[in-house]
Amino acid sequence: MTRHDHEGPAGSLLLDDQLCFALYTAQRAVTAVYRPLLDELGLTYPQYLVLLVLWERGESTVKDLAAALHLDYGTISPLLKRLEAAGLVRRERAARDERSVLVTVTGRGEELRERAARVPGTLLTTTGVGAAEAVRLREELWRLTERAEAAVRRS
Repeated sequence: MTRHDHEGPAGSLLLDDQLCFALYTAQRAVTAVYRPLLDELGLTYPQYLVLLVLWERGESTVKDLAAALHLDYGTISPLLKRLEAAGLVRRERAARDERSVLVTVTGRGEELRERAARVPGTLLTTTGVGAAEAVRLREELWRLTERAEAAVRRS
């Protein structure tokens, strides 16, 4: 039995018994695998996530991007500024609502999409995670996210 197989009591204060620590270390490890792939694209992981949303949805408001990525305005705004400075996105005020800022991928950002298409498969190959396992893990993590967000709303 490895230290990660230990099933301590619900009130355990052992570090390896903490769900939050397992999630934190998994996130850091997965992001580290992404780093060299994204370095080749000239992107940080958060910038990659912004582009994923724009490639999927097309032109979006800053508000919609923030909601899709579960980020606040103060976090997404600098990300968009850096992506715009790199020539990957364009921001402009919406004609119908001056308070709303629209974000669009530029031609250069679309070109990057083709190169980025290999990133998800490379991550799975590099980590040895099969497609079915990736689906199962993703579904479990989304369920956990929903439960945690519901708990926050209740409190």
